[in-house]
Amino acid sequence: MAAGRGAAVLRRAWRQRRAALLEPSYTPLVAACLCLAEGGVNLWVIRRVPYTEIDWKAYMEEVEGFANGTLDYTRLKGDTGPLVYPAGFVYIFLGLYYATGRGTDVRLAQYLFAGLYLFNLLLVFRIYCRTHKVPPYVFFFMCCASYRIHSIFVLRLFNDPVAMAILFLAINLFLEERWSWGCFFFSLAVSVKMNILLFAPGLLFLLLQQFGLWGCIPKLCICALLQVVLGLPFLLVNPVGYLTRSFDLGRQFQFKWTVNWRFLPEEVFQNRAFHATLLLVHLAGLGLFALHRWHRSKESILALLKDPAERKNASPPLTVNKIVFVLFSSNFLGVCCSRSLHYQFYVWYFHTLPYLLWCTPTAKLAHMPKVLLLGVIELCWNTYPSTVCSSLSLHICHGLVLLQLWYGTAPTPVTHTPPPSRRPAAISKKAQ
Repeated sequence: MAAGRGAAVLRRAWRQRRAALLEPSYTPLVAACLCLAEGGVNLWVIRRVPYTEIDWKAYMEEVEGFANGTLDYTRLKGDTGPLVYPAGFVYIFLGLYYATGRGTDVRLAQYLFAGLYLFNLLLVFRIYCRTHKVPPYVFFFMCCASYRIHSIFVLRLFNDPVAMAILFLAINLFLEERWSWGCFFFSLAVSVKMNILLFAPGLLFLLLQQFGLWGCIPKLCICALLQVVLGLPFLLVNPVGYLTRSFDLGRQFQFKWTVNWRFLPEEVFQNRAFHATLLLVHLAGLGLFALHRWHRSKESILALLKDPAERKNASPPLTVNKIVFVLFSSNFLGVCCSRSLHYQFYVWYFHTLPYLLWCTPTAKLAHMPKVLLLGVIELCWNTYPSTVCSSLSLHICHGLVLLQLWYGTAPTPVTHTPPPSRRPAAISKKAQ
């Protein structure tokens, strides 16, 4: 009897452990454990792995010029070149400049970025707790297994994690239906780094579906007004210089740093026709997803311009998964079509990959290929310098993710049963 009870307890414990790894309802528990573990991992990385200087010194030199009274954006420079980020970057890193003794206390800056890492992770987990899509075991790969992400946060001190943390805060506000505050923080994230604009097509679609054309204009005004307010000191001195430096969409990237296009000749990589082709592919991809994957109503997509109350067929309500899918897929399409991806750009979409892979129905045997896909993407980003093989592999992985997004989220065909015949049934002679 005792042996039977012990076996039952072991079986129950095993079932619960398996559920904790596979059932999304256990995500809060797993997230809490991983956040505690990540605190220790970040402290270990800071103390044991040497810091590598790349852009921190340049950031401090750029904001030091502003601290000394320079408001002409074309005169703000660091040892890596001119300042090319919007004004929000200047204010946030000016705070870090003073907090770290004019940028000299790098170790303190690392601890601050470790805190940012944990804050960002909490925001990401809050999104995943709401979606109930990703099995908790996947988060072990998202947290502890990525050397590159820890390096970007606490060993390189790039501005990309700052922008992404603010972006995830904005997404959390969208999920709470606090659209005005969400737009405010979305615009704040854009003011730190422009890569956040890759989420903008998806956000515009969501605003149109929720509010219609006239209803979304106030939200867009919030985004635009914040940019004006943040950039006002520089706009008053040299407006052209500020706009061309902080929002330079045509900036050329150096071939030696590219992660995704290493297999191309450098002259093709730098060719404007190649850039235009990537832009057209990006716009085509956004159009296809907007028409066939984001838009689920029977009406034309132009019906989104109408007030929601005036639409013939009411649009489906914006669910948590609809908001997350539209925003994450919008960003991923932009990443796939980027003119160049540098190593710190991995953080642009790293935390969205689990959702992009597991938001579609997953059979039991399909879990392993998806985990393998995550591993290959991580390996591509950890290959330094990038090679022809690593960049080609990255594109193949991106293509596979796009394919499973396209086919995995296809609308299910509706089967129509033929209406019953209205002709009276023939009466047999016997019945007559």
